[in-house]
Amino acid sequence: MSDTTMHLSGSQGVSRRRFIAGTGSLLGAAALVGHGTAAHAATVAQAAPIGDGAHVPALVIGTGYGGSVAALRLAQAGVDVQMIEMGMAWDTPGSDGRIFCNTTAPDYRSYWLRTKTKQPLSNFFGIPIDKDIPRYTGILDAEDFSGITVYQGRGVGGGSLVNGGMAVTPKRENFGAILPSVNPDEMYNTYYPRANAGLGSGLIDPAWFDTVDCYQFARVGRKQAGRSGFPFVFVPDVYDWDYMKKESAGTVPKSAVAGEILYGNNYGKKSLQKTYLAQAKSTGRVTISPLHRVTSVSPGSGGYTVVIEQLNTNGDVTATKTVTSDKVFFAAGSVGTSKLLVKLKATGALPNLNGEIGRGWGDNGNVMCGRANYLWDPTGKVQASIPCGGIDNWNAGGAFAEVAPLPTGIETYASFYLSITKNPNRGTFSWNPAAGRVDLDWQTAWKQASIDMAKTIFDKINATEGTIYRTDLFGAYKIWNDTLTYHPLGGAVLNKATDNYGRLYGYPGLYVIDGSLIPGNTSVNPFVTITALAERNIEKIIAADLT
Repeated sequence: MSDTTMHLSGSQGVSRRRFIAGTGSLLGAAALVGHGTAAHAATVAQAAPIGDGAHVPALVIGTGYGGSVAALRLAQAGVDVQMIEMGMAWDTPGSDGRIFCNTTAPDYRSYWLRTKTKQPLSNFFGIPIDKDIPRYTGILDAEDFSGITVYQGRGVGGGSLVNGGMAVTPKRENFGAILPSVNPDEMYNTYYPRANAGLGSGLIDPAWFDTVDCYQFARVGRKQAGRSGFPFVFVPDVYDWDYMKKESAGTVPKSAVAGEILYGNNYGKKSLQKTYLAQAKSTGRVTISPLHRVTSVSPGSGGYTVVIEQLNTNGDVTATKTVTSDKVFFAAGSVGTSKLLVKLKATGALPNLNGEIGRGWGDNGNVMCGRANYLWDPTGKVQASIPCGGIDNWNAGGAFAEVAPLPTGIETYASFYLSITKNPNRGTFSWNPAAGRVDLDWQTAWKQASIDMAKTIFDKINATEGTIYRTDLFGAYKIWNDTLTYHPLGGAVLNKATDNYGRLYGYPGLYVIDGSLIPGNTSVNPFVTITALAERNIEKIIAADLT
């Protein structure tokens, strides 16, 4: 799980008092680019949840990108699939008639089992803006570890529900550092195209971009990048661009143009519920059990024994079920899969997993910052919440920066960015027996490498423009948000913790098929690479293991 104002020194600035008065409605909209679905579009129909004692040919833990690919391709190959999803189905409108709440007004639907929001843009002029909310199985999980908070989507569709939808294929020249054991020819000739087609990714119309008010913020970002000698690149997205044009014209209900993204998108976003999962359901072979959480997988008679807890919307366990599956696919996301496998190895359920389990975890080098522009560079009162471009300094400075929206509904004169950097630091998950949990070894100080790389872009832009960094968005006098990631990767690395197709060593029929296979960095937003790798791996698994 994507994703503020004018220069405040000198004669061009406005007063602090006036600026605060004009921006009091800002409620952390900045995380739009990290990481749903439409209230008025077809949703994934739900059958009865899995029953205690059931036997299924294939069980997929998680409904994000890797799990959705696996479910669809297995079903198309004639295999019945049961998907287990910890979050909700997100197919029923609330009392306001909308499935998802707005980014600027988080309510009970916004966060996973929290009693206070934890917004990535948490402050304004150093003043905290988080608010109390009822505890509920909401859509965005801000999971705290030592030194870092990992934002993840919770619900049928996983991270696709809450990300900015930037569907970026890495430059081929960078691929060897991303997945060194994978043949780039097959990825770029077959699996990246297949993934992009399945996800429905497409580019913004450049002519429309150049004139529409809701992308003024991105045009300012392009202009300033160019003046400092950095290339601005358009990147594909999985938003319905035709719908976006109608939103902007006022002929359909507004969604991205109304700032929806961080806690779901009600109309135009092509989340997995509309793409891979819709196709999977149409086969008649895929069943999804929301509000179910896998706690154990172990060898048993007739397959693998899987223990599953059923939850209510308070997060309470209402039932515990034991089922059997011939094959189990771990697709709970980098954090979810890593935590589960580390626990299962340490507690003796899967003791033969190798020593690479839990290793190689990274944050995709995520850091966030804001810049204060002058009055002659307004970024627009209306900003579409879907980013469409970025600044590429990867080869020279180790950073790619999304030009991100801040859809507050007022003019902020701000440029905001989520940077992806070539941070070499990697964390490790380990079992904490005293606490009965999995911990992550990560240090906030490791983010300094990311900050230094991002500064190769923004120090130069500030010098060229005569502007400054914002220091009030992430705490008092804090320029960088260096305690989060939207792009968790690694923990069960391909060709180390698994074989080169995601098979877990020592346990035939157990597979990893999500972002935990990728060792910490993709150089761009990761979900297209996760999807393409899943397409590659499941094709091999079906051909070699199911015939």
